[in-house]
Amino acid sequence: MNSEELFPIVDEAGNVTGSVTRRECHGGSMLLHPVVHLHVIMPGAGLYLQKRSCDKDIQPGKWDTSVGGHVDYGEAVVDALRREAREELGLRDIEPIALSPYVFDSSRERELINPFYVYVDESTAIVPDPEEITEGRFWSAGEIDGSIGKGVFTPNFEQEYQLIKQYIK
Repeated sequence: MNSEELFPIVDEAGNVTGSVTRRECHGGSMLLHPVVHLHVIMPGAGLYLQKRSCDKDIQPGKWDTSVGGHVDYGEAVVDALRREAREELGLRDIEPIALSPYVFDSSRERELINPFYVYVDESTAIVPDPEEITEGRFWSAGEIDGSIGKGVFTPNFEQEYQLIKQYIK
């Protein structure tokens, strides 16, 4: 992880207003920067979640969105989503469906979340990157509902789950 890589700074509509380093974004500056989230859903199996590496600087060791990552400076949101899906889970040739972006504030940072979901089937090869993800598996809506508020998931996932839950079959 390069603490000097550049992220775009955006307004709440997603318009780029400048750039800043990863370190500055995660250092309490509260500068709004865009990220992408992809929720991978397999009908009958549930929602794929990843357990974040203990080396992550934000929410280490917690279960989180299937795919999540920052948009690089100069990169389009959908390009960032496809890059992150390929890097984190080996997913290619997906047709993600966009949900409405929203702002998420934590004690350390402020993010413009661009959430998407995609349906996959049993033939889809999911290959987690061990550098990024400790483990991953499909969770049923009931399993997720039973673990909300117990410190199992990232706070952002718990909030976003309310938006995505209706799509889990």
